[in-house]
Amino acid sequence: MTDVPFPQMSRESPAAEGVVSTWFVADGEQVVAGQLIAEVQVDKVAAEVQAPVPGTIRLLVDEDEGVSQGAAMARIE
Repeated sequence: MTDVPFPQMSRESPAAEGVVSTWFVADGEQVVAGQLIAEVQVDKVAAEVQAPVPGTIRLLVDEDEGVSQGAAMARIE
């Protein structure tokens, strides 16, 4: 099992929360390593997140739900 952390995007405000603006996969979907799974945003900065390993993805946060940088936003089993 591998956690997919919310990326650390703000060096000035490392405790700032961000949001998953878009999930490109559904809960329970099979993913491959390197597959684009989400777009995230902190303040006005957006970034894409890729699956680090293959497996079944379990989403831990909803779109537009606040999540701390570095916290798990999904898990791959």
